Amino acid sequence: MVDVDTAMRASAFDKRKRGRGGSGDKEEPKSRELEPFKPDEHAVKEVADAYSMWLVIIYGLSVALFMRYVFMPTTTEPSRIHWVLPVSLAATVPSLHKLVLPSRIVELYTGGNWFRACFLFVFSWLALTFVLSNPPLSDIAPPTTSNGIDIQEADGIIDSSWRGGEYKLEIDRDEVHVVMGLGVADNIDSESAQVLITLTHKGNTLILANDTAGNLTDAMETFDGLDSGDWLRGNETTLTRKANLGPKVSNRAEDVSLAWDLGMLGPGTYDLHIEMSESRDNMGPWEVNKWSADWELKIVQTG
Repeated sequence: MVDVDTAMRASAFDKRKRGRGGSGDKEEPKSRELEPFKPDEHAVKEVADAYSMWLVIIYGLSVALFMRYVFMPTTTEPSRIHWVLPVSLAATVPSLHKLVLPSRIVELYTGGNWFRACFLFVFSWLALTFVLSNPPLSDIAPPTTSNGIDIQEADGIIDSSWRGGEYKLEIDRDEVHVVMGLGVADNIDSESAQVLITLTHKGNTLILANDTAGNLTDAMETFDGLDSGDWLRGNETTLTRKANLGPKVSNRAEDVSLAWDLGMLGPGTYDLHIEMSESRDNMGPWEVNKWSADWELKIVQTG
């Protein structure tokens, strides 16, 4: 019969024995040797990567040229298909490799190669598309407002907000004097943009503008004659807030700033319709670039 003390001593001795290599089930030490470098295999892989890179770049540039000079002229305005179709073609990159390159080279590619190739294809297409679709080669961006609309401060206006195409005024009396302003922006020539602006209330429509921006001299003089610090949305400043850039509604020197005196307006919803377009020789894939918006001027009496 073995007592507890003897059993514990035997167990400790057995552990020390195995620690000194007495046991045959000790794990083999892992090898620290590096795998031998094989220059021939490395060179073949580098050549395969080079083939893939140039194939994908040429493919991306070809798709960009096709979209710009073949597909886009068949449409009349920017559409989701103009970017969905090229991005979808990234799925054909592996098949293109198998179709063009020898099988001995394609067999060297892994999932990482396909991921990098698809990314390079999208980048190549996107880079050339930006070059081909913007000045000086072409222009696909229509004129638009610089930064929505704004209203000048006036007696009776106690609060205002501009959100989601709705300009809301809270007033404390039956009527207030309203002066509305906006800017016309374009990436080439803002003054040549055709501008149509109407204001409708209870079935009555007022045409504020229907001419090129450069010919709206009365509206430009009205804007210039106003105090830039009296716009309700305030002024644009630099990141450090040390420099005043001008009213948020229109502060770029190349934009056309316009304003209209709408007179005394009472509570209600006023529908503002804006259309802007441009057409020039050698402008790009479309004869006319168009933009339009339907906004609301909502006046609420709270006092």
